[in-house]
Amino acid sequence: MNRLALFSIALGLVAGAAQSDTIHIIGAELPPMMMGSGEGREAEIISSTLARCGHEVTWEIQPFRRHLASYESGKGDAVTTVPVGMTVPGTHTGVYFHYQNGVSTLATHPAVTSLEDLAGETVVAFQGASETLAPLAEAEGSFASYREITDQKVHSQLLFSGRADAVVGDGMVFAEYNRQLAENVGRYVFDLSQPVVFKAIFEPLSFVMVFRDARLAADFDRCFAESEADGTIAAINTAWADRYRDVLGDQYIGY
Repeated sequence: MNRLALFSIALGLVAGAAQSDTIHIIGAELPPMMMGSGEGREAEIISSTLARCGHEVTWEIQPFRRHLASYESGKGDAVTTVPVGMTVPGTHTGVYFHYQNGVSTLATHPAVTSLEDLAGETVVAFQGASETLAPLAEAEGSFASYREITDQKVHSQLLFSGRADAVVGDGMVFAEYNRQLAENVGRYVFDLSQPVVFKAIFEPLSFVMVFRDARLAADFDRCFAESEADGTIAAINTAWADRYRDVLGDQYIGY
């Protein structure tokens, strides 16, 4: 091999290495989607996608909404869990992640097929639910009581203790907080073994990432498309849904 060919190969290797980045991402903490150490369903999708492009990820996990404020103040190279259409500076990717909101009740509760079935009942939801889910805002007045509580573990406590009839929120998040409560079962006087049912009565919510560097956003979109095409993304989503199958049944975005 002549010197020119060797030089060309070496130049190509250097150029390739220059395209490998360590990306500091500001993530929104919400188990089991994103947890403090950069683990979870959403974190796994992001990390595996960027690894496919040759990039490494470092995480800074913050409470939901605060993570957006931190990014907008100049922290991080990218931010996760940005609602489609929200104005956030940087280059927006395509949709990579969905939440599936619905209604969770004890299995002894009559079947829920719409919010009309909750008329006259006590309902609890995540903070900002009535702003995020238009049908909920319309139905709110028909409930006997309606509260939005930031700490979603409290939702499970209220349901199992009989102080709420229904919980509105993402089914996987609800199931994870049930699991966390069960780890400390001796601390509670109510029965955590009561079967629960989740019904997906809302359209899934879609989210994008935002990168400061347009090149990295393009990399993410390209590698996500490849991972989606070869089944990697579906496998990750299904594996996480399987952990909570007793609650989710077949109601979680087809996974």
